[in-house]
Amino acid sequence: MKPPLFEILAYEPTDLGILCLRRRELLCEPGTIVTEVTLNHEFLMSSYLTASEKALSEIALQMHSGSGLRVLVGGLGLGYTSATALESERVSQCEVVEFLPQVINWLEQGLVPLSDKLNAENRLKVTQGDIYQQLASPPEQKHDLILIDVDHSPDENLDDASGNFYTTDGLQRAKLHLEEDGILGVWSYAESSRFVDALHEVFREVRIEPVTVFNNLINEQQTDWLFFARG
Repeated sequence: MKPPLFEILAYEPTDLGILCLRRRELLCEPGTIVTEVTLNHEFLMSSYLTASEKALSEIALQMHSGSGLRVLVGGLGLGYTSATALESERVSQCEVVEFLPQVINWLEQGLVPLSDKLNAENRLKVTQGDIYQQLASPPEQKHDLILIDVDHSPDENLDDASGNFYTTDGLQRAKLHLEEDGILGVWSYAESSRFVDALHEVFREVRIEPVTVFNNLINEQQTDWLFFARG
């Protein structure tokens, strides 16, 4: 019998710890190949369940009726949020700010599932940087949609430096980067009443969308949480 596929595509130190990109065949679904990322040997993301990453773009686009939209995405990950945004003809530009240069290299080297699609997209610009630092600084350009998928949740951050973004002060600074009627969207794996309260203090409209899917890997449903706010 052929053994299940398991490949380590990249294993390298970063400013946040050891980052690993791997590709494997699911034991529970023979023939299904997934790409996964771990940070410090803890699961970070996967190409297996991507509904909430896609919904981050889909719902934000539904909330904005404009065209020629400029989108800013914080966190490249495996590219599902930015790829979904770029499926809309109403998006004229999508800029992705990714903290880890290693993740950008994976895309450029064709190591992630969406590499061919994203590398061929002339509306996409990927830069290395700190999205939280950028949103805390005066805006050089405003965006119609700002979509953040970096931390596990507003209350569980990958790096202590990002914490201020989720406060009233941080959101007020981030709001300056939005065009009038612009939409902020934030991905989280958990609810956060503290963050919701801060959103209500800063924005005139707040929307919370749970995205529930059945995870065959753990044989139970799981829910991610999407927070949206209109400037």
